Amino acid sequence: MTVLIAGATGLVGYAALKHFGANAIALSRRVPADLHGARHMALDLTDAAACRQAAESWRDVSHLVYAALFELPGLVDGWRDSAQIQVNDAMLRNLLEPLIAAAPGLRHVTLLQGTKAYGVHVRPMKIPAREGRSEMREQPNFYWAQEDYLRSSQVPFTILRPVLIVGEAIGGAMNLIPALGVYAAAMRKFGTALPYPGGAARVAQAVDADLLARAIAWAGASDAARNETFNVTNGDVFVWENIWPAIAEAVGMTAGDAIPFSLRDISANAWDAIRNRHKLASPELAAFVGLSMEYADYQMRYGQTEPGPPAIVSTIKLTQAGFTETIDTEAMFRKWFRVFQEKRLLPPPGAA
Repeated sequence: MTVLIAGATGLVGYAALKHFGANAIALSRRVPADLHGARHMALDLTDAAACRQAAESWRDVSHLVYAALFELPGLVDGWRDSAQIQVNDAMLRNLLEPLIAAAPGLRHVTLLQGTKAYGVHVRPMKIPAREGRSEMREQPNFYWAQEDYLRSSQVPFTILRPVLIVGEAIGGAMNLIPALGVYAAAMRKFGTALPYPGGAARVAQAVDADLLARAIAWAGASDAARNETFNVTNGDVFVWENIWPAIAEAVGMTAGDAIPFSLRDISANAWDAIRNRHKLASPELAAFVGLSMEYADYQMRYGQTEPGPPAIVSTIKLTQAGFTETIDTEAMFRKWFRVFQEKRLLPPPGAA
């Protein structure tokens, strides 16, 4: 088995890279922090000619994990932008078309979507959102362009729809651990209480990136997953205010009062001072968090004063098909803060 992983430095791609290790070929413009035995190829998926040339070395590929993503500055507004739709559609086509021609043994493609398939970014979701009957196809979305093209390719596939993904990635568009870790480090100068910076509550779900990687591996090997779509979550639900004590504990603080604060207001100079003080291995602020400060504000509903409609998906279909793993969401947050601290990407817990 040889697994081609597109977007290997992102949350999903890097988790898949760790899982498949030496059986993987990692595609990304940047080299991942650790290849875990995989082979890396630098590739820009918007360059069709470069993809055709790279495909000459993909003859042995049996599985494609497509976790590549193009996001516009402004993140949330970009989710409805026609240019973003077109670029993401072209990226998949640029990769998959030459791969199909080059790899006669290609057996499976895993494609990632998310709750925007159910219109979470433009309307209250149907609760619980279910695959095949809750989609918002009338809302323009690159998901539909990619899915339609994948179906027309005749390659067996599985579409996974994870909710909020939490894991290990640097400079990503949607990774909360660096964003919340920087916020906690900046607040530590004011005391040991960590104020909750978000707005009014909303019931939500999350998924651990490593659990998602195992779901990807299952999908590529299971007949029950062939040409199917599945929601993927940790198995529980949460409200940010209720898990805030666990997050505060993970960074060595206590949960403070709710004080609305946009994480985008944290300055690069403040982060540089923290990095220097603790001799961290993490890069400067923009390279470390990418667009994740904006994503954190969106997830925690900064500026919202009315309770939000719940964003809950059903995972009955996935469980009945045979993938039954779960993880407690509080334990997941503790796990990933510990990883970032041990790698000296964030200050040690409680560091002043």
